[in-house]
Amino acid sequence: MRARLVVASANPDKAREIAELLEGVEGIELLPRPAGLPDVEETGATLEENARLKAGAVMAATGEAAVADDTGLEVRALGGAPGLYTARYAGEGATYQDNVAKLLVALGDGADRRARFRTVALVMFPDGSEVSAQGVLDGSISTVARGGGGFGYDPVFVPDACGGRTLAELATAEKHGLSHRALAFRALTALLGDRLGRTG
Repeated sequence: MRARLVVASANPDKAREIAELLEGVEGIELLPRPAGLPDVEETGATLEENARLKAGAVMAATGEAAVADDTGLEVRALGGAPGLYTARYAGEGATYQDNVAKLLVALGDGADRRARFRTVALVMFPDGSEVSAQGVLDGSISTVARGGGGFGYDPVFVPDACGGRTLAELATAEKHGLSHRALAFRALTALLGDRLGRTG
């Protein structure tokens, strides 16, 4: 059995990364989000609810199963912020650089820079059923942005196991081996494999 999944994300960087993570996975055929679909307002109270809203809207519009994710950066010294508001921390329409700048100002020179990325990945099927999985990456926030790769907060997020390098300083293959999104989608594909009756 083969699953056709429409990538629900309207963020081209996210959509590209999801496609890279699912590329070559047996039994999954990825379809691009149709042009012209309106953005989905993320009004959920949790990451899972937001992923469900996005997948559900695209599934309803296309009649195909849809895959979505939602990610939150949770900074301990900020009480878990930006959390649900990670993508719009500096306001609606904020750029990646705006969000990073606001985060660095909020932390100042504080000693506690512990943080984690949490991603919920979810597939919603036309029959209303769903499969979801979570990935978590622990680390800390650097004092300055470093590296030219990735997107979002990657230039200031230092995973624990990377020798002080930010996500933006990692090669793509290395990032895909350990990132929160990679962990979530790896777990999701395992669950999809069970559903589709695949082995291995």
